[in-house]
Amino acid sequence: MYPEMHYDESREDIEPPSWFRRGAQAMGKILLGIIVGFILAPFVVLAYLEYGKVPVAVADTPFPHEQLITHVPLNARIDREKIGTPPVPVNEANLIAGAQIYRDECATCHGYHGIPSKFGTHMYPEAPPLWEKHHDGDVVGVSDDPPGETYWKALNGIRLTGMPAYKNVLTDTQLWQVSLLLANANKPLPPAALDILHGKAATAPAGTAPATAPAADKLPGKAAPAAKAKQPEQPSKL
Repeated sequence: MYPEMHYDESREDIEPPSWFRRGAQAMGKILLGIIVGFILAPFVVLAYLEYGKVPVAVADTPFPHEQLITHVPLNARIDREKIGTPPVPVNEANLIAGAQIYRDECATCHGYHGIPSKFGTHMYPEAPPLWEKHHDGDVVGVSDDPPGETYWKALNGIRLTGMPAYKNVLTDTQLWQVSLLLANANKPLPPAALDILHGKAATAPAGTAPATAPAADKLPGKAAPAAKAKQPEQPSKL
């Protein structure tokens, strides 16, 4: 009913077409090149880091798309971890406290209100002037950033920049106070806060006692002056 099938031994030595052989050879070369590239790539990078002119100085020309490469993961991390609602209210006392913290911890790099930093613009990346109005719009410094973003940056710092992490320097409340201050940099601020931000002496918020300098005998390393010996009274001359 079915035709009988016969195995033809003479077809065992039939070679594949030439186009197939050329394609297989080309594919083998490509795979070999990829493997060699993976092996050599780390050595090429190490050689460049050791003998090449890597842009490590502030005045060096940055890598192509360097800001894009660094900002994409930074912004993604902040978006995942930032706190949406600040646990500290925006009021006069907190704004004045934030101004005091800013004066002590931030003004050196980011400048005072109306007084730019001497070296902030010579850092890489540049330390942004946080009291300078943007050329377009009413944004001042980072007032267009949510307070949670500024809080994250102050808390954690930013690697390979001049921005330190204040996690173990300031309390959580202090971090929020300075973050709220910068978020409201484009709004009217209490006069006492403006005095501090202009580099003037700090003014204590209402209801708080101003700080007083310790007495000389209370300073570390200062011994209390010795009491003068009482001189005996001289008899009066008649």
